[in-house]
Amino acid sequence: MQSKLTLRLDDRLISRAKAYAKRRGKSVSEMVAEYFGLLGSRSDRSVQELAPTVRSLKGVLRGSSLDKGEHRRHLEDKYG
Repeated sequence: MQSKLTLRLDDRLISRAKAYAKRRGKSVSEMVAEYFGLLGSRSDRSVQELAPTVRSLKGVLRGSSLDKGEHRRHLEDKYG
């Protein structure tokens, strides 16, 4: 069963959403439904949704002993 939902949004945001949907060949309702479908299902997200480069890196540091301090030092060395 489908029900109607009313959203109150800024006119500029609505225009941007409509243009974005049009470029993707979808309706704003379809985009909102897809987004709502993702809510609360963090564990259900598929690896296929990730870009290929990100997908190839997923889990590469699992079990690593690196911490935020080490990462910060690396960035300071690289850019500092």
